[in-house]
Amino acid sequence: MLARLPPFKVRRRPLLFRKIHMPSLTGPRPVDWKAAAPPIPNFAAQHHSLPRLPVPNLTATLERLKTSLLPLAHSEAEFTDAVKKIDAFGSHAGSGSLLQSRLLQRASEREHWLEEWWDDLGYLGYRDSVVVNVSYYYGFDGQPAHLPQSPAARAAGLARGALVFRQKLLSGQVSPDGTKEGQFCMDTYRWMFDCCRIPGLHGLDWSASHAGFGVDELGHIILVRRNRFWKLKGIINGRILSMTELEKQIQYIYDSTTEEYPGVGVLTASNRDVWAKDHAHLAADPHNASILHTIHTSAFLISLDTDTPSSPIANSRSLWHGSLSPSTLDATGLKNRWVDKPVEFIVFDNARAGLMGEHSVMDGTPTVRMCDEVLDWLADPAFDLGAPSAIPPPKPEPLDFVVDDTTRTAIDKASKAAYELADSQSMSYHLTSYGKAAIKAFRVSPDSWAQMIIQLAYARLLRARGLNREGGTYEAATTRRYWKGRTETIRVVTSQSDAFVLAMDDPRVSREDRKQLFDAAGKAHIALAKAAGSGEGVDRHMLGMKMCLREGEPVPELYNDPLYKRSGNWVLSTSAVFSDHFPEYGWGEVVPEGFGVAYMTGYDDRLQFTVTSRKEMPNQEFMNEITRAAVDLYDLHAGQRKSML
Repeated sequence: MLARLPPFKVRRRPLLFRKIHMPSLTGPRPVDWKAAAPPIPNFAAQHHSLPRLPVPNLTATLERLKTSLLPLAHSEAEFTDAVKKIDAFGSHAGSGSLLQSRLLQRASEREHWLEEWWDDLGYLGYRDSVVVNVSYYYGFDGQPAHLPQSPAARAAGLARGALVFRQKLLSGQVSPDGTKEGQFCMDTYRWMFDCCRIPGLHGLDWSASHAGFGVDELGHIILVRRNRFWKLKGIINGRILSMTELEKQIQYIYDSTTEEYPGVGVLTASNRDVWAKDHAHLAADPHNASILHTIHTSAFLISLDTDTPSSPIANSRSLWHGSLSPSTLDATGLKNRWVDKPVEFIVFDNARAGLMGEHSVMDGTPTVRMCDEVLDWLADPAFDLGAPSAIPPPKPEPLDFVVDDTTRTAIDKASKAAYELADSQSMSYHLTSYGKAAIKAFRVSPDSWAQMIIQLAYARLLRARGLNREGGTYEAATTRRYWKGRTETIRVVTSQSDAFVLAMDDPRVSREDRKQLFDAAGKAHIALAKAAGSGEGVDRHMLGMKMCLREGEPVPELYNDPLYKRSGNWVLSTSAVFSDHFPEYGWGEVVPEGFGVAYMTGYDDRLQFTVTSRKEMPNQEFMNEITRAAVDLYDLHAGQRKSML
């Protein structure tokens, strides 16, 4: 408990802490906050070479909307009523034409018509805790056998690898992501290092990049051990410290931190308005302001946690929200974090490790690549671990906050609130007995296969509980083929997927007919995914038109239609990434009655599913249905193949 903590005497070091301009820490939010982040040198040309995100044709969007609503309607009358509103919205006299013209005008006047709205509505204006609700995690595979196996060595390897990736990125040595069709936009890589999310006092956060600072300001790392923050200079005179040097530095932190410090880090896990006030109070003290600035400007952060998770679920939960103390109702693990950093590595006392990512201005794919490359390098005995300098680097510097009664009270409240949030969650995990190799042998898209597993499992869950479907399925599609593109929604539920799902449990339907219905569902899914990746979805366009309403204008009737609203109630929030190095990966559900479904289809020998939800939801029951559906899909195709031999 906080009351049992020993008193901490803070040594003020005015020569080491430069004076901080307070508005940079507490607001107001700079108008040009996003433009202030310098571009990555070799990606700057993408500004001119990549196309802009298109505004879809209004008629096409409304037709796609109708198609997506049909399987979600509870009755023919409900669907007919929604179609009437769609037709009225899209008619010559309807408001859709006017809003579309305004949106086209907006698109002609700026680089990306959606960017500002998406940043604020999707993330920076969201006021609940980013923990569970927004942040994601990756669990890493084990430390390579040729490297030292201590936690300090694990952290040192990650630190050196990430600093090397950062150096390559900033010096223009990282090639652009893409497909055979062309490059992907790399703009969000600006927000990977040397930056931090800032809580706003006026309902809007922002991210502050410090990548344009001088060399002496760059390259330090923040490490946290037993809630105590440390500054480690990872780059000295332009040289990245060797792994041996970093290991000694980090071991010094382990050896020098034997007692618990006030858990200031848990404040970052609070409701964003609460955190903004607590942040402003911290920043009012010049010493604390200097520490905050040092955290914000750090390349990245490493949490040296005392946990020793061993199972996939224990590891996932420790990465996702840190350890919990049921006896004191405290979120003890989050006291050792700073969840506003976009890259926060976590190293446990058993040397297991992973990443917790802040999601507001950078999606998960850039950090997947960074982690994948770092872990590939470390797995290669030929990777350059660096040579120690003849001159030892300076020891890490402790950063001890001034913690007054107000902050102590805030820490206690934040820890209790974070415990309640994390403890409200349930999680399940499953690996199938087959993977991508078998699915491709059946000539099926692995992603469509996984989505049909999820659809079949969810339908069976609802049927067993006598419930109607009260929302849609969200799958993220990347729109990074466009300048500043991020994501579009794949509306996974289709009439074709519903027909397949019904057939799977109808004894009157033959195996051959089930297979044909599966093929039709997969074909529909692939078409929707391609359209969404081309910016031809439904949800971003409908949002854009709604945002073009002016003060005093009525909201079109369509936006309040119950079926339309149900279609955007994401009871299943799904997404996939892949890395050979991630045995765990996930995030939280997006609506109280929903599930978060993180999956991987890239392994040849297994599919990986992680399901999150609130405790009151039938989480394990849903995972059991996913397990059964995965077997049924395999048997459907294996049996079909045998019958053709």
